[in-house]
Amino acid sequence: MSRTHELRLIARIAQLYYGDGLKQAEISRLLHISQASISRLLARAQEEGIVRIAITAPRDTFPKTEAALRQRYGLEEAIVADCFEDREDAILSAIGAAAAHYFETTMADGEVIGISSWSASLLRMVDNIHPLKRVKAERVVQILGGIGNPSVQSHATQLTTRLAQLTGAEPMLLPAQGVAGSSAARLVMLGDSYVRATTDQFRRVTMALVGIGALQPSVMLANSGNSFTNEELQDLARRGAIGDVCLRFLDAEGRHVGGPLDERVMGMSLPELAAVPRVVAVAGGERKARPCTARCSAASSTCWSSTASPPSA
Repeated sequence: MSRTHELRLIARIAQLYYGDGLKQAEISRLLHISQASISRLLARAQEEGIVRIAITAPRDTFPKTEAALRQRYGLEEAIVADCFEDREDAILSAIGAAAAHYFETTMADGEVIGISSWSASLLRMVDNIHPLKRVKAERVVQILGGIGNPSVQSHATQLTTRLAQLTGAEPMLLPAQGVAGSSAARLVMLGDSYVRATTDQFRRVTMALVGIGALQPSVMLANSGNSFTNEELQDLARRGAIGDVCLRFLDAEGRHVGGPLDERVMGMSLPELAAVPRVVAVAGGERKARPCTARCSAASSTCWSSTASPPSA
């Protein structure tokens, strides 16, 4: 068969398949050509440039930016939420809705979900989740101590209990402060049977939902009483810390900035977090930009970002 005739046949098959919507089996019967040949010639149609597939991104989505984030940081998924207002409430609404949709569409049956405390981003995410009927989680485990100032403690408790209700799971609260007064006080809390029952579940977590904190604590975290002193934060800054995940501090390259303060945190450690099959980090806004890149550099498997003016890919 001459090349001209072969290309004509390829174009004819491509028109029937892509243009007219016929199935390969129907084309096979119509043209009296085997289905295996139809499949092979359709592949040739793209190789020869007869068929060119163009994907038009829907308005207010940023696939190039997301692809660049996935490639740069080796992420399984990256979602950039549309937000053109540089207001914290607008940013929280955007990333909360995006994170909720991702969670609803990817949660597997029997998941053991770990969720951090004192995160406005996670709180907005949970507010946007609809009750799940197709799948059911096994447990929702609080992975950072949720005891604090009574005026805001309900937020930390709500994250765990409300998510458990939405997923049909058993809630497991961590009845301890996120930051103990001393390492000795933390050891005493770890001796409590209720605390230990929850921390023992950390190794069973299959999906962890975490916020990303800037070095200066959020209003919610500061009001909870689970933050460090200005002097302690200044020391962390001198040692290169720019943000935290579950009150475990990271530098700009995603390296752990450890020290005595770590021994006071009641929650999942970074090695424990790294062992979780899927980590979903939810954060956005200019204040969180550097901490987000640090967390992505530390190899979370899924990273969320929201920006008032999306960065170029």
